[in-house]
Amino acid sequence: MQTKLTLRLDEALVRRAKAYAKRTGKPVSQLVAEYFAVLGTQATSPAFKLTPTVRRLKGALRGANVDVEDYRRHLEEKYL
Repeated sequence: MQTKLTLRLDEALVRRAKAYAKRTGKPVSQLVAEYFAVLGTQATSPAFKLTPTVRRLKGALRGANVDVEDYRRHLEEKYL
């Protein structure tokens, strides 16, 4: 059974959602429904379990001022 849900959102966000929906060929209500369907499943899904190495590294760069240019520079130094 489907039921109606009213959401109050910023106008700019609604415009972006409608534009995205148009690009993907889906109604906004379907996008919202798909999003709600995955809420809470990420933590329990085997596809999202972190390996021990990733768990140790998680948050290692929190607060660091690192951007794409830093990463490019690192790769150039490493491989050139």
